[in-house]
This record gives sequence, structure tokens and C-alpha cells, in this order.
Amino acid sequence: MSSNPKIVVLHLKELIYTVIFIAFAILLIFLLVFMFRSSSKDKETSAPEENTYTAGVYTSALTINGSSMELQVTVDEKNINAIELKNTDEAVTAMYPLVLSSVQDISNQIVATQSLDNISYTDDCKYTYSALISNINATLDRAKKSSDK
Repeated sequence: MSSNPKIVVLHLKELIYTVIFIAFAILLIFLLVFMFRSSSKDKETSAPEENTYTAGVYTSALTINGSSMELQVTVDEKNINAIELKNTDEAVTAMYPLVLSSVQDISNQIVATQSLDNISYTDDCKYTYSALISNINATLDRAKKSSDK
């Protein structure tokens, strides 16, 4: 009987690199599983959002120098969809040309952010903006109050 010994030569440097690579691979797998598991778990356990508004179209009167117009705010259960001026008199649009552009600018900002906070405007039309914002706020308060009933 003769035995043929087999000699296996392992390089320590290659062995260390292999162990480090396997440790990083296992760590990466755990991180990916943890990230995706927690995000799907958060979605499942999160409470459904409450309805903020009662869906509908709300109007309020806006009077400028005796000429009245309607400010119309359209909302659904969770979002402000549009803010427009209706029944505007030609005299008001001629005498106060900033009103229509101000309403459009405010509408764009509010619809984008869904908030009346941090609305930007220039100093030359701050009174127009403040009057419009207070009127919009009052109209949205009515939409919120009707959803509390």
C-alpha cells in the first residue's frame, strides 16, 4: 500500500480577501433585507390619512372698492385643487390688474405645497396678497368645518 499525500497550498493573503468579501456580501444582504422589509412594513402599519376637507367647491365674496367678485376654492378630501376668481367686473380688472395675476400665483403656490404657509410675493403687491390669502384661509376653514360635522 502506498499512500500518495496531496499537498494543498493556501495563500494567506487570498484567504483573508475571500473572508472579507464574504463578510461584506452578508452585510449587504442584511442591509437590503432590512431596508425593504421596514419600508413595506411602515406602509402596511401606517394609519390611513384622515380627510382634511369635504370635497366640493367653496366660494367667498371679495369686495374691492364696492365691486364684488367671488373667490372660488375647489378641494377634494385631501387636496386643494384650484383657486380662481369668478364674476370679476371689468372695472376691477382694469383698475387692479395685479388681482388676477396674484390669484393665479397664489393658486400655483398653494396647489403645489398644499399649504398657505410660506407663500412668496414681492413688496409691491403685499396688500393684495394678504387680502387674498386671508380670504382663501377663511374659505378653507369653511371646508374644514364642514368636514368636522
